[in-house]
Amino acid sequence: MFLVGLTGGIASGKSSVIQVFQQLGCAVIDADVIARHVVQPGYPAHQRIMEAFGTEVLLENGDINRQVLGDLIFNQPDLRRLLNTITHPEIRKEMIKETFKYFLRGYRYVILDIPLLFETKKLLKYMKHTVVVYCDRDTQLARLMQRNKLSRKDAEARIAAQLPLKDKARLAHHVLDNSGEWSITKRQVILLHTKLERSLEYLPLRLGVLTGLAGIASLLYLLIRCLLPSP
Repeated sequence: MFLVGLTGGIASGKSSVIQVFQQLGCAVIDADVIARHVVQPGYPAHQRIMEAFGTEVLLENGDINRQVLGDLIFNQPDLRRLLNTITHPEIRKEMIKETFKYFLRGYRYVILDIPLLFETKKLLKYMKHTVVVYCDRDTQLARLMQRNKLSRKDAEARIAAQLPLKDKARLAHHVLDNSGEWSITKRQVILLHTKLERSLEYLPLRLGVLTGLAGIASLLYLLIRCLLPSP
């Protein structure tokens, strides 16, 4: 099995692309879903967030108020970095657990949906392939303004807070251009899935694991033979 890191930008269409991969039967791990999971009450990250940012970032039921916390860190890089140091290690732990489950189920590759894949760079070294869902800036701006009912100024501010999509596209192994008609984008996704599914890059790790298991089994057999009394 090998890992495919998928990312994009706000209003680039990443969620729609992920849905197509899932419809094709692909294994997908969503970093945002995991991020919401690890900050639930009772988890270490929840306590650390409350200690760092105060109870004003909590809802009445004790859950993290993502809107309030997001507004708090939006224009404050120091606070954003602080939040990342709290949540990212917990997110990585959960992603490793989920990846191992898919490995045991025999998937050839797993897609890790990571919005900040190129910004944090923490997981890049584990990715055999990286994919960016791209669209040109004018299209991104128009989609964001329409989707979130934002003014042009507010939409531009949100886009400016992220690494530009053109920069992400230069860093990626594969680019899915979602600037035009959806049918064209969907075809790109299907072609990429076919290419990844036919790849033999999953074999080295799987063979290595099987070899290791065979070695362990042999050692256990010899140990049992030594411990059992001779007839």
